[in-house]
Amino acid sequence: MRSEKHKVLVLPGPVEVRPEILDAQGDWMIGHRSAAFAELFARMQVKLKQAFMTENPVIVQGSSGTGLWEGASRNCIRDGKKVLHLVGGAFSERWADISRVNGKDVDVIAVDWGKAHTPEMVEEALKKATYDAVCMVHNETSTGVTNPVKDIAAVVRKYDDTLVLVDTVSGFLGAELRVDEWGIDLALTSSQKAFALPPGLAFATLSERVLARAAQVTNRGYYFDFIEIHESLKKNNTPSTPPVSLMFAADRQLDDILNGEGVEGRWARHLAMRDVTTAWAAERDMPLFSQAGYQSPTVSTITNSRGFDVDAMAKFMSGKGFSIDKGYGKIKGKTFRIAHMGDLQPSTLEEVLGGLDEFLASLN
Repeated sequence: MRSEKHKVLVLPGPVEVRPEILDAQGDWMIGHRSAAFAELFARMQVKLKQAFMTENPVIVQGSSGTGLWEGASRNCIRDGKKVLHLVGGAFSERWADISRVNGKDVDVIAVDWGKAHTPEMVEEALKKATYDAVCMVHNETSTGVTNPVKDIAAVVRKYDDTLVLVDTVSGFLGAELRVDEWGIDLALTSSQKAFALPPGLAFATLSERVLARAAQVTNRGYYFDFIEIHESLKKNNTPSTPPVSLMFAADRQLDDILNGEGVEGRWARHLAMRDVTTAWAAERDMPLFSQAGYQSPTVSTITNSRGFDVDAMAKFMSGKGFSIDKGYGKIKGKTFRIAHMGDLQPSTLEEVLGGLDEFLASLN
């Protein structure tokens, strides 16, 4: 039942979290240097590898995904070397900014918001300059674009000394991602998107190439020093105090995903909800903002072609028991976003779309 105290989150993060997952946080606290914690960490490691489809270690951090942007930039780019950022939305822009403020020499391939990057663009750039890493966003949350990470990574892997670094914050467990098969060195994500957990946890896969590179970097920082984090990981622990309650929740959610619909089943559900949303928007003459062929399985950014007041829309939907997004950054109001990610079910999405239809009808 919905109430004034609880609006169902139809946001691209934080998303709605199931009561069972919220309850899992209430387990009795354990010491993070205890055998019980090591057991928790070890079993999470096994399941996280399955979820990322990797044999590489997966670090678990108490932070947002932003922290691991900084960790990736600091650990994977050597002094005097360059990094190539693929920029086409608010979050890919921000990661490039983080590399800059950490003193890195940054080149960008910029595309208009709503457009995707292509392997050909990256191939051309790599022929002209040498880079320590190529940084790309799998699923650009602001624009609803899913970039062709598999094909871009295949191009980058032709260059032996160039790492493939991928932000999959709003992609992981919602959009197809095969870390090892696609040759991804580092894939980072956070808990509050398609993973459907409360905010506060971040995760990243670390290839042997990443660890070898980090060992060559003098100033890796402190909190996100991948070498130190990996040394602790080998002992099923973390260098600093982890958010144990959130890890309880993540452990339960991984069980439910892997023993339930499975990772590929989860991808399929997200695609089906994307297609329902795309069809709904097209039928109402409000096309998706994102480029055809690259539309996200987890969040649809819809063009506000009718020019309605997105604040009024959000207020109307709040009255229906839903918290809905009003667009992001420079396209806020010109677009709005429908997040169909996490544990959201098609039946709830239909309720959301029905509520939006009522709002649109009220404008006439």
